[in-house]
Amino acid sequence: MTFAITQNCCTDAACVAVCPVNCIHPTPGERDFGTTETLYIDPGACIDCGACADACPVDAVHPVAELTPAQQPYAGINAAYFEGTGQPASGAGVDHGPNFHAWGAPSFDRVLPSDFAPLRVAIVGTGPAGMYAAEDLLLHTRSEVTLVDRLPAPGGLIRYGVAPDHPATKRIGETFARFHTHPRVRLHLGLDVGTHITADELAAHHDAVIYAVGAASDRRLGIPGEDLPGSIAATTFVAWYNAHPEVAPDAVDLSSDRVVVVGNGNVALDVARILVSDPDSLAGTAIARHALEELRRSKVREVVLLGRRGPEHAACTGTELLALKNLPGVDLVVDDHDARIGTAIDAAGAAGAAHKAGLFQDVPREAVDWSAPPRAAGGRRRIVFRFHSEPLALHGDGHLRAVRVTSGAGEAGEQEIPAGLALRAIGYRGVPQAGLPFDEESGTVPHEGGRVTGRPGTYVVGWIKRGPSGGIGTNRRCAAETVGTLLADAVAGRLPAPTGGARAFRRLARRRR
Repeated sequence: MTFAITQNCCTDAACVAVCPVNCIHPTPGERDFGTTETLYIDPGACIDCGACADACPVDAVHPVAELTPAQQPYAGINAAYFEGTGQPASGAGVDHGPNFHAWGAPSFDRVLPSDFAPLRVAIVGTGPAGMYAAEDLLLHTRSEVTLVDRLPAPGGLIRYGVAPDHPATKRIGETFARFHTHPRVRLHLGLDVGTHITADELAAHHDAVIYAVGAASDRRLGIPGEDLPGSIAATTFVAWYNAHPEVAPDAVDLSSDRVVVVGNGNVALDVARILVSDPDSLAGTAIARHALEELRRSKVREVVLLGRRGPEHAACTGTELLALKNLPGVDLVVDDHDARIGTAIDAAGAAGAAHKAGLFQDVPREAVDWSAPPRAAGGRRRIVFRFHSEPLALHGDGHLRAVRVTSGAGEAGEQEIPAGLALRAIGYRGVPQAGLPFDEESGTVPHEGGRVTGRPGTYVVGWIKRGPSGGIGTNRRCAAETVGTLLADAVAGRLPAPTGGARAFRRLARRRR
C-alpha cells in the first residue's frame, strides 16, 4: 500500500526530510522545488512506512487504499509526475530511486559561536513567515524571541486567510502555536508597530528585528464603478468569514442571486466555494458565526469566475480545482462564449489531470444567457467559469447592479452580467511600514537576502519581502535565507547594540498598548 499527497499540501518539505527512501519529490535540492503546485510521492519507490504522513503538518498525506472517491484522482496525479506526463520539467528521466546518504560530520550551521551572548530578536507578525523564522532561531540558536502582532490573536493568514472548510490546512497553526509558550519567547498581542510603538523603539530594545507583516492590502481593478457599494475585495470577504476583528459582521450582503468574482486563483475558488456550499456543512468549522448566519439567509444561486486568459492558464492550482468538482449540490459550467475555450479544453483532454485545461474536459459547456436569472436544476447552485473575459466597468445607481465584461476574441464585443455583489480576487499587495523603506511598484520592502536596505539590524521575510507569491511552505525557505543573513551579520559584528533590555520593552509595551 503506497501513500499519495492530496489537496492540502503546503510544500514545506517536512515529509521529504523523514522519507527513508527518497520517494518524495521535488526535494529542496531539485530544480522543480518551489514551482510545483504540490509535492509528489513515487508509487514505485514508496515502502509504505508512513513517516511522511506522520510528519505532514496539514494532513495531506494518505494511504492510496484509504482515499475517498473524491480523493482518488490524487493517486493518479502523484504517479503522473514520475511518468513524465505531469507538469513541464516534471522530473522525467531523473533517478527517483532510494537514496541513502552517507554519514558525514555533524553540521550546525545555525549555531552562533559559543562566545556569543543570546541574541534578542523581535519578529513582527505571527503568520507562517514569522513563525518559520522564530522556529529556526529557537531550534538552532540560543536566541530570545519577542513576537509582536497588532491583532488580538496570533496566526496571521493561517487564522484569518485560510478558508474554514480547509481545517487540515489550518492545523499547521497548531504546529506554530507550540512556540508561543516556548521559554525563550515573549508574545505581545494587540501591539501595532507604527501606532503604539515606533520602529526605532522596537529596534532599540533588540539586537535585530524581522518584519513578517505579509501583504495586508489587495490589488485594485482600476475601472469605473469599482467603489460602488456591493463591490469589495475578496480579501475583505475572506476576513469576514474568518472573523477578522477589523472587518464588521455586516460587511457582506448576500441578498443578490448572482455574484461575480474577478479572478480564478485559489482565493477566488475559496470565496466561490464558501458562497455556494451548504451552510450546514460549514457549521462545524471555524467559520465566523455572523458569516454562517448570513450564508443561511443567502439568496446566492450562482457565482461567476472571470478569467482574462484561457482555461489552460487558470491561476488556481489543479488540486483546488479538482476538489471544487466534488462539491455536493453544486454544478460547474464553462461559459462557451469564445471558440478558444473549447479548443484549449479539447486539446488538453488527453492529458487529463496533468493539465488544468484537461480538468474541464467533463465540465458542461454552454453559451450562458446572462439576461436570464441564474438557474440550476433541482434547487442546486452553480459556479460558472468564464474565460477570455475581463471586467470593463461596474454599473449601478447607488449600488452595484451589473458588471460589464469583454466578450469573445479580440474586440468582438461586450456583455453585461447582472450581479449585486462583485469580489475582486486579483492578488494581495504589501503596504508601507512605518520607519522602513518601501517599493511602491512591487509592494515590498527593499532588501538584500532579507536585510532591509539602509537599516542595519532590520530584516524582512514572507510576502513583504518577496511579494504575494508562494504557499505556506515557501515561507520556510524564505525564512531560512533571512535568518541566515541575520546570523551572518551577527558574526560579522554588523548588528547595532540595543540600548534597552527585555524587561524595559515589556514595560513599554504594557504602557502603550
